[in-house]
Amino acid sequence: MKRYERHADAIAQLIHSGALRPGDRVPSVREASRTRGISPSTVFEAYYLLEAQGLIHARPRSGYYVSTHLPTEAGQTTAPAEPLPSQPAAGSTGVAISDLVFEVLGSARDRGLVPLGSAFPGLELFPFERLARCLSGGMRKLDPWSIVQSLPPGDERLRQQIALRYGLHGTAVDTSELIITNGAMEALNLCLEAVTRPGDIVVVESPTFYAALQALERLNLKAVEVATHPREGIDLAALAQALARHPVKACWLMPSFQNPLGSLMPQESKRALVALLARHQVPLIEDDVYGELHFGPERPPPAKAFDTEGLVMHCSSFSKCLAPGYRVGWVAAGRFATAVQRLKLMTTLAAATPSQQALSEFLAQGGYDRHLRQLRRSLARQQERALAAIARHFPAGTRVSRPEGGYFLWVELPPTVNALTLHRQALAQGISLAPGQIFSADQRFAHCVRINYGHPAQDRFEEALATVGRLAAQLAQG
Repeated sequence: MKRYERHADAIAQLIHSGALRPGDRVPSVREASRTRGISPSTVFEAYYLLEAQGLIHARPRSGYYVSTHLPTEAGQTTAPAEPLPSQPAAGSTGVAISDLVFEVLGSARDRGLVPLGSAFPGLELFPFERLARCLSGGMRKLDPWSIVQSLPPGDERLRQQIALRYGLHGTAVDTSELIITNGAMEALNLCLEAVTRPGDIVVVESPTFYAALQALERLNLKAVEVATHPREGIDLAALAQALARHPVKACWLMPSFQNPLGSLMPQESKRALVALLARHQVPLIEDDVYGELHFGPERPPPAKAFDTEGLVMHCSSFSKCLAPGYRVGWVAAGRFATAVQRLKLMTTLAAATPSQQALSEFLAQGGYDRHLRQLRRSLARQQERALAAIARHFPAGTRVSRPEGGYFLWVELPPTVNALTLHRQALAQGISLAPGQIFSADQRFAHCVRINYGHPAQDRFEEALATVGRLAAQLAQG
């Protein structure tokens, strides 16, 4: 028996004997390493094994706890364990993912579907009436000069409001490095284009957001996927190895509430990430569209907060937290601001003037933080509903992430379940899913799905999860 198995067996005996009861905290990794005379990695392996057995589970920023049981109509069921960290291939690869992404997204446009595969939360969560009044007022004041003012870098008043929010959260950003874009996706793509040339290598997380892969495919770039933990984000040791092994030109990462995992890098890990990339002089394209959707009391600082060399291009938008459809995003582009601004002018010229002015007015009037508090509370409640339903209805061996923000769950199903098959069967039942294959350049997450729990008004939500669980159980049985 290996050392980690012996330690796991010792903890399991404490649980079965009642010495450790449901809800009790398991000794921390540091404590167990010190008292048992074993390495932290051995303790982690033991705890991963106990998670796989359903005996313990991790709580973000708190440690490991003996699993509690959730009530169901049929009795009791153990909360699913957390997914295991990814193990991507070490080499670089070309990207050809768009056909599969278009197939999946194109099949999920029916309004009647339960949108578990959607990329957006429920529209009922947003203040559209108030936004419409701001938009209407801005349209009445529209004149040729205001249109000129909205050209890159964008509406000055809006950029000042965005810079103020950075400052209130402890990140110093000058308005001169802010460029308003058509949503965060344009910001991310412009940043990528500014620092790469065809054939270059870009680091992404594993799994990663499918739109990042599409951007690499469009620009004929190669991807190096780096192991990523479902709770703590990209593995910095693995990233350091990738930087040493490959001539990496940029990293496209989501340090806060990563899509699809929901992982949140600890603050010190973000600081270490920025320092590591600075040593290699590799730009970081930071996708932070979910940063405002934290469930804790404070917004996690972005990697940008630790940037002293202008290498971090911090991209975000109002699409996920305030104004879906308005297509207003931005980038704090650091030393690359001039290059990004020129690319913006050369491609789409400017973001829509009325949308910029409407959001500028909304922010100036106040109430944005009150809206965000309500939105976060709703999403946190929805996550609890989704986790409970998955525990009740999904097959044995299912693992699921427990994010501290955002509105996605990453669900790892038994290996015999093909996520694309499950997606197609769920569509036939009126339910959309995001199959794991679209989140990797080599389509490796074939037994995983991303589930959107951010639709509280969807009256078929729990019924849909029960249906997906039943379909997955049938596929798991072969």
